[in-house]
Amino acid sequence: MMSAKDCLHWEFMGDIMAKKPKEDLPRVCPECGSTHLIWDYEKGELYCADCGTVIEDSFIDQGPEWRAFDKEQEASRARTGAPMTFLSHDKGLATEISWSNKDSYGKRIPHKNRAQIYRVRKWHQRIRVSNAAERNLSVALQELNNVSSRMGLPKDVRETAAIIYRKAVEKNLIRGRSIESIVAASIYAACRKIGMPRTLDEVAKASELNKKKIGRAYRHLTKELNLNLKPTTANSYITQFCSKLKLDKNVAIKAEEVVRQATERGITSGKGPTGVAAAAIYIAANMLDQPRTQKEIADVAGVTEVTIRNRYKEISSALNVEIVK
Repeated sequence: MMSAKDCLHWEFMGDIMAKKPKEDLPRVCPECGSTHLIWDYEKGELYCADCGTVIEDSFIDQGPEWRAFDKEQEASRARTGAPMTFLSHDKGLATEISWSNKDSYGKRIPHKNRAQIYRVRKWHQRIRVSNAAERNLSVALQELNNVSSRMGLPKDVRETAAIIYRKAVEKNLIRGRSIESIVAASIYAACRKIGMPRTLDEVAKASELNKKKIGRAYRHLTKELNLNLKPTTANSYITQFCSKLKLDKNVAIKAEEVVRQATERGITSGKGPTGVAAAAIYIAANMLDQPRTQKEIADVAGVTEVTIRNRYKEISSALNVEIVK
């Protein structure tokens, strides 16, 4: 027979453990087979009420310490909001009216009130941008999100790019240059800073800009903002190129080994990292019976077939590697 305290424990167990996948929860005691399992929320333990066996411990409650029974209570008791983000011109700190046409209880707004809500929502969107500087920043960050989405970049790269762009705005580096070129240069710099470098050709294709224009803007940012970015290496591109060529991880590992041996012999000194990476992939793919043509690799790496042939000849002669064609 469970006491009143145990019943209260069981009630809290239902609330808290519902957040955990059902297949991960033990349904019976492994010792006695009893289904009377008690959740002690003070000690963070799950134990059997019949035999006292501690089944699991060190549970962490990921939810709040309070309980809410409707939307109004949930809104009034919550003490935090969405995390701050540099991808919004107001850093995500402003309020926003949803476009779902539902109230706080989840009920649909009547048709007679929708026109009024639409006007309120429209003016709310307008007053979020108070001046020209905020308007330009809003447009630039939207462009940054669009280009990043086309390139498939993760959120940390986007946040870093947004920070770089904001620093450029603070130092008035945008004047005389297009917003699009500075945005593209910020993304290129952020990729290198995070350790996920992308070629200028990729950034130029996603942003629909000239590669030389992005390069000039990037050099301007690195000089004025003192970014001090380390030079990219061939190994930084191998995983990305292998993924696009649909080669398995063994080819990537072998290509990285080829680059390492070539670097130790000083062959890669003064050579473009993308060309070296492309040649290493060409060698590794052929050695592991997953051949790719030089044209296929050149299209992915953004280099010419001549570059791949030249790097291949230098590396193969130094490492005594011969590919049977």
